[in-house]
Amino acid sequence: MGQHLTTSVRSLLFAPGNRPELLKKFPRSDADAYVIDFEDGTPESEKQSARETLAAIVPYLREQKLRGLIFVRTNAASSPHTEADLEAALHTDIDGLVIPKLGAVGELQHFGRALAEAEQKQRRQFRLIGLIESMAGVVAAPQLAAGDDHLCALAFGGEDFISDIGGRRTPEGLEVLYARSQVVLAARAAGLEALDQVVVDIRDDEQFRRDAIAGRNLGYTGKMCLLPRQVTLANDVFAPTAEEVDRSRRLIEAYDAGIAAGRGVTEFEGLMVDTPLLKRARAIIEGASRTGRK
Repeated sequence: MGQHLTTSVRSLLFAPGNRPELLKKFPRSDADAYVIDFEDGTPESEKQSARETLAAIVPYLREQKLRGLIFVRTNAASSPHTEADLEAALHTDIDGLVIPKLGAVGELQHFGRALAEAEQKQRRQFRLIGLIESMAGVVAAPQLAAGDDHLCALAFGGEDFISDIGGRRTPEGLEVLYARSQVVLAARAAGLEALDQVVVDIRDDEQFRRDAIAGRNLGYTGKMCLLPRQVTLANDVFAPTAEEVDRSRRLIEAYDAGIAAGRGVTEFEGLMVDTPLLKRARAIIEGASRTGRK
């Protein structure tokens, strides 16, 4: 079983590792977690300079009392840059790593061993987020979800996945529904958080909100974001609404009153309250507590 996060990650904000001016803007947003991106966001010619900059950027962010967790997205396991990424990242005060293009348990465990070695030397814990964005990763999702104890979440990358499978991207997203569902199912079955795909149309807030709601309905707990504006939308979609919290409290109270009165079955607002409804209500209350929405 992987690690549990102390707070829900509704929003995971990415910025390129070679753009310190953007990384220094992290404290202006209210993301639950931040990712310094050494992979796709950083051009090949800039990867070394991004690694060198990290030693100054992370302390700066800590000095700003950044509320969210700090991750580094390394290059993929097969990349010639990965070992240098690990060396740079694990000697800074980050919370963990995002592993891109995760397709096999062996790749995951390679990162897990690197974290274990760093933990032994530094006497602190690191986390892993596994980014599944290929056919191989989707097929192996259940095994990946249980593959290393450092894992705290799985994330689904729809753009790379659809390129890998040779499909066509549409605004409705039905072409990735099966894969998107496989990843969230594997994550949640293993007790991990599940982070939904990015929306690359950065000017279309309505598309982002629709896609975030669709992901939330599937069971995702948060969403990857490319801009601070998307963070605000994700935080709203993935936090329980005040109405949901109030209704859940009343449902639990009705159920408890029914049990106290010796009734095995309780009716609440026209619904027969059973274990699944009760479990969902309690999860909403817990989610509200973790996101600060009372």
